[in-house]
Amino acid sequence: MLQALSVQFQSQRTHLRRARLALACVSIAANALCGGSVFTFPLMSPALVDHLKLTQPQLTTIALAGMMGQYPFAAMIGKVVDKYGPWACSIIASCLFFAGFGLFAKEIANTPDDIIVPSASTFHHLTIYLFIAGLGAAFSYFSSLFAACKNFPDFIGIASGTSITLFGLSPMFISILASRFFSHPDEGLDVTRFLQFLALFCGAVHLFGAFTLHIIPLPEDPPSVVLEDPEGSVQIDEQTALLHGKRNHTAEVETGIVVASPIKGSSVFDLAKDRCFWALVFVLFVILGSSEMVISNIGTIVLSLASQASGTTVAPSSDVATATQVRFLSVTNTLSRLVIGPLADFVSPTATASGAQNIPRRRHVSRVAFLFFSILVLVLTYLWMVLGVRSQVDLWALSIGVGIAYGSVFTILPSLVSSAWGIENLGRNFGILTYAPFLGTPAFSYFYAFNAASHSSDGVVCKGVECWSTTFSLYTVIAIAACGVTGYLWRSWRDQV
Repeated sequence: MLQALSVQFQSQRTHLRRARLALACVSIAANALCGGSVFTFPLMSPALVDHLKLTQPQLTTIALAGMMGQYPFAAMIGKVVDKYGPWACSIIASCLFFAGFGLFAKEIANTPDDIIVPSASTFHHLTIYLFIAGLGAAFSYFSSLFAACKNFPDFIGIASGTSITLFGLSPMFISILASRFFSHPDEGLDVTRFLQFLALFCGAVHLFGAFTLHIIPLPEDPPSVVLEDPEGSVQIDEQTALLHGKRNHTAEVETGIVVASPIKGSSVFDLAKDRCFWALVFVLFVILGSSEMVISNIGTIVLSLASQASGTTVAPSSDVATATQVRFLSVTNTLSRLVIGPLADFVSPTATASGAQNIPRRRHVSRVAFLFFSILVLVLTYLWMVLGVRSQVDLWALSIGVGIAYGSVFTILPSLVSSAWGIENLGRNFGILTYAPFLGTPAFSYFYAFNAASHSSDGVVCKGVECWSTTFSLYTVIAIAACGVTGYLWRSWRDQV
């Protein structure tokens, strides 16, 4: 009788855990799909120019505030996740989204439509409010990513890849909602109503996550092997026999297991002395910095070009053209994450917790090759902007190229860092490297903004290819230099990464 009751109780606990896990999965997906809402700022740019008379540098500053709100506090957010759990990040994200988007909408609604020059106070307020929303995006990203990883510890790759992919789809998902429910054929996007919706929708979704994004404990079935032989994890005769002696050579040929190169040092000072570290920082500075410039300013790039219509079709409005480019960026960013991650795991060495690398020799490709592929795509994309783009229709290559490069780099970077410097301090090293786009994004963005402003008059948005031709010419030269640096990394890490 007692055994039957115990089995029934255990069955109920298992069903309850599955139900809680299902709710957590729903919340992970919902948080990820809403977390990237700050990246839809380009949809609002045309309306902000028309109603608030904001200049290009002001628009760039506001967009940068949303982008930069994600980087400075990454270490702090990681500590919140580790100490309290993903639910804490979710509830903080809820408050930040509600405050950031809500105050942004209120500021626009309270600004008269008949102003002639932009208001300095309005510009400063909008910058602060989008920074708050950007910080909310960082908390949202960590809540969905770590809830997925910690609830599925045996499938971390799939869990993290899925949550990151959904996060990458977020701008497309939000832009579809904006085009379908908040846009009018004649008036364009109703920015105030759209921002009010984002405040309520994103706030409610992440508030739901505060109740569901917990780390669900595993079933309490006693692991008999570990409990009966606590030293089994140290002395495993079967594996030891395979890894030593005569059988070691056979296993090594078949599986390609090779011990990774020793880590030179584990401190930040040791990392700073590594030339490869600074080479990687420069490459990330170029790829991520210039890509995020395009992502945050694609709206004004679209506005700078004339629309193209055939004899039987009407040219799409600027809002529609911008939304199309945002979707191109989102889709290619997502597809590159889905393709590059599994492909790299299949053809490249994979760092393991024990410090070894599983290297399939017959189909081995260095992970740096994927980094080189990304920068090469940007070289061709920026060159196309200088030589081939003359209308809005031609911008598809820019959106697709940037989406591929941006998604590929963020997908390959964690495993690249782990293989190069070990996994013991992966989080710290990865966090330090994120300061490359933190510095690169404003550098590339302000160069574009001030160059465009120098070709505009009366504070209106710049029109014509001259607004950005010099910008992308310089970007092409810098990207070519980054190609050379990536080649140096490839040669330096050819036997390690």
